[in-house]
Amino acid sequence: MRLVLVGPPGSGKGTQAKLLTERLGLRYVGTGDILREAIKNGTPAGQQAEPCIKAGQLVPDDLVNNLVADLFQSKRRPERFVLDGYPRTISQAVWFEQFLNVEKLPLTGVVQFTVKDDEVVRRIAGRRVCPVCGAVYHLADRAPRRAGFCDRDGAALVQRPDDREEVIRARLKVYHDSTDDLVRHYHQAGLLREVSALAAVEAIYSNLLNHLKA
Repeated sequence: MRLVLVGPPGSGKGTQAKLLTERLGLRYVGTGDILREAIKNGTPAGQQAEPCIKAGQLVPDDLVNNLVADLFQSKRRPERFVLDGYPRTISQAVWFEQFLNVEKLPLTGVVQFTVKDDEVVRRIAGRRVCPVCGAVYHLADRAPRRAGFCDRDGAALVQRPDDREEVIRARLKVYHDSTDDLVRHYHQAGLLREVSALAAVEAIYSNLLNHLKA
């Protein structure tokens, strides 16, 4: 099985990727893994990408594609995988499909975890974190026994800067700007499988497998 996962922040995509790798023996490949592998191995593409990453800049499409090629043509080439964070654009997707066909590793499917923006905001903005032990709570879904304080050590809980509503909505805009056209592309290619992210973790996983079998 060879999958690309797509979903906004807070959709539970990372949790499902973990279950897929543990239960189906797939290899998880994130954008960060691709970049670190190339830089660690000192490949030409890795050497070009390193200054961009250190400067906090986006890596150009052509360079990202070269990094992916380095990984999939290396001794550690993944044959059964879950890709997260790539492709991000239609040009990357078109190149990647052609590349995988040459490598005889065509995609099984592209899974989009669907959830409305307001629900994403509710999930993320409701998080509170203990600055001492790192425990994570949620004001509605996993509230501490004493409001505002950690169950383990009694420390006052805090909201991370990235969990503020205005930041979340800005991230969602970036997500839609870069992903909506990509999703339409995969739908037209017959690869897209939409899975609702509004259920318990195990129910989402079961639904995901049913979509893939179909």
